[in-house]
Amino acid sequence: MKILLVEDERKTGEYVKQGLVEAGFVVDLALDGVDGLHLGETGDYDLAILDVMLPKLDGWQVLAGIRRVKRELPVLFLTARDQVADRVKGFEQGADDYLVKPFAFAELLARVRSLLRRGSRSKEPEQMRVADLELDLLRRRVTRGGRRIDLTAKEFALLELLLRRQGEVLPRSLIASQVWDMNFDSDTNVIEVAVRRLRAKMDDGFEPKLIRTVRGMGYVLEMPGCD
Repeated sequence: MKILLVEDERKTGEYVKQGLVEAGFVVDLALDGVDGLHLGETGDYDLAILDVMLPKLDGWQVLAGIRRVKRELPVLFLTARDQVADRVKGFEQGADDYLVKPFAFAELLARVRSLLRRGSRSKEPEQMRVADLELDLLRRRVTRGGRRIDLTAKEFALLELLLRRQGEVLPRSLIASQVWDMNFDSDTNVIEVAVRRLRAKMDDGFEPKLIRTVRGMGYVLEMPGCD
């Protein structure tokens, strides 16, 4: 799942982003309201986390702009504005939750998952399936043939990306940007290693084999015989 984080304090933003990425989410970080609004209006996100006190446009304005085009996107305010009037204003303007700084990351993560759980009921199923493979997006669990498969956060994010783009050949550059949040470096084998480990866990010992390498192009997850 993909999250938009709009936070002008870079240290705080990087801390929150790192924690969410380690929890298995893909995160885009914007450092001011203008960039945050642009991403919120044009990007494909499952949740937005906004500060209130932002340069160029404040969080209230960003929320208003997002709500004009995406009424169903869950939005959580993460801010030092701790007055009751601020919280009331946030909810009245369309926020779904409001968390005051300083905060415990465990609580933020719990609220993020709660909002995604609520949103998933109306926008998409909680599970993704192909053949006998099942991915539980909310509990972050994977089973195949009824057997539990333990994945790292990166492996889960990689499998989720492959499932969401099922049948599409994904180049290494796209996987690098979506899962590792980095530019693709042809000298590194991190993606090949990750795919190899994922295959060993979810394809070895099972039929049919679902992950296929397309030489010179990338990787695809699909049922055999679909091309």
